[in-house]
Amino acid sequence: MSRIGKMPVEIPQGVEIKLDDKNVITVKGPLGELSEKIDKDINIEIKDNQVLVTRPTDNKVHRSLHGLYRALIANMVEGVSKGYEKKLQIVGVGYRAAKKGKGLDLQLGFSHPVVMDDPAGITTECPSQTEIVVKGIDKQLVGNYAAKIRDLRKPEPYKGKGIRYVGEYVRRKEGKAGK
Repeated sequence: MSRIGKMPVEIPQGVEIKLDDKNVITVKGPLGELSEKIDKDINIEIKDNQVLVTRPTDNKVHRSLHGLYRALIANMVEGVSKGYEKKLQIVGVGYRAAKKGKGLDLQLGFSHPVVMDDPAGITTECPSQTEIVVKGIDKQLVGNYAAKIRDLRKPEPYKGKGIRYVGEYVRRKEGKAGK
């Protein structure tokens, strides 16, 4: 059995889960609503404030889908109840971020400012000029948008300038050796 797949997903107070006949699971909570299409071979039971995910056989495909769908359901439950956030840090002289309307205005050493509009379901905050917080209920969208922001100016290894996740270690290289 899959170690992740066999663990039940606890349903917290205020979260409602529905499974329709087309195998689409819908999770509603205080922060919003998410839905995901589940493979027809994977069985889902909702009972006693728990969601149980089971597989029909020990086939390799069923084994991989078992843990996947259990993890996706757990992420949806956590997203609609608590939400997700990724924190980014900007390092570099003159590099800064500001919230402008429904998007970000980034000064990253280019000849022009980079303006990124927040996608649907995602909000961004700038507590300071060198910090960006990406928030949302969908774990995949939050991580993807944070990665897109980071890709604008990845941290470089010589001076460490760029956009990095908070707590990310940037391996530094030594510059040219003098005479």
